Amino acid sequence: MQNTCTTVAVPEAEQSRLCPLQAVLSTPRSVESYDQFSRVALSLFRFIGAAYATGASDCWEAAYRFADETPDIADGALLVARAAALVRILRSGRSCELYFMPPSCRRLSKDETELMRLLTVARSRQLGELESVVCQFVGSGKQDATTRAVNALALC
Repeated sequence: MQNTCTTVAVPEAEQSRLCPLQAVLSTPRSVESYDQFSRVALSLFRFIGAAYATGASDCWEAAYRFADETPDIADGALLVARAAALVRILRSGRSCELYFMPPSCRRLSKDETELMRLLTVARSRQLGELESVVCQFVGSGKQDATTRAVNALALC
């Protein structure tokens, strides 16, 4: 049995013949491809997602402890609050739940990949591209709140 957190490389020529689900699943999405800030944000998203999924307050405590113990984070509580605000807005603006991998997993779910894309674009300060990515991710109704939340997180 193969570990669910490993990736399998599929040659580009073969990707075009895969069904859409297989193409998405074969796309390597690894935590290592992001910088330190993005990896911290991803961990926080995962702790927050686990808190919503389980209702366990330990997940919130883990998020705060993780942020407080991470070097170069000046205000861990603010970072957790901004990550939580973004997750909360996204949860209310989508017809389906967000899917988060366990905190220790090295791979990213499709939703996590999109969150990282949102964060990367916000951090690069490309407003037009950010609006486009937000619209693709949340649809109509929550674009402004999502854009404000991801920008606040990116500037934290």
